Amino acid sequence: MDMVLNNIEKLIEKYNNAETTLKEEAQLKAYFLSDDVAAHLEHYKPMFQYFSESKKEQYTKDVPLNTKKTKLYQWISVAAVAVLMLGIFIPNWDRGPKTLADYSPEEQEMYLEAKQALAMLSSNLNDGVSSFKVMELASDSFSAGLEKANHITEFSKSTNKLLKN
Repeated sequence: MDMVLNNIEKLIEKYNNAETTLKEEAQLKAYFLSDDVAAHLEHYKPMFQYFSESKKEQYTKDVPLNTKKTKLYQWISVAAVAVLMLGIFIPNWDRGPKTLADYSPEEQEMYLEAKQALAMLSSNLNDGVSSFKVMELASDSFSAGLEKANHITEFSKSTNKLLKN
């Protein structure tokens, strides 16, 4: 019995280091499922009992697969892309590229107004980005200041410890 116990203890050490083979793990399971488990190894018993019980469990419910719906959605998306492509290319099929002069005065005016609005939006966006960069620099400076303050605090703590001793 002492030889078997010595062997089990070595196997447990290998098991804890993830070095056991499947055959050695089967020996451990068989030992811990028996009634002759040493008192100092009792705490391993529930773990190996759980492993042997969980191996018997099976998932018996059916998993529904909705393949018909996904195929339908795929065809709908292909059809939508085809309609969009036709809508873009058919109106301009026989005409060459247009210039601004080919449009009516109202359309030209709308184009110029939209162009001005987009330019103003772009300018404001660039101003916002530069302001954000300034805030980022301030944040970096603040972080550097906090780090220096932490160094001073650590220095102060060390000095206090030295003075107390």
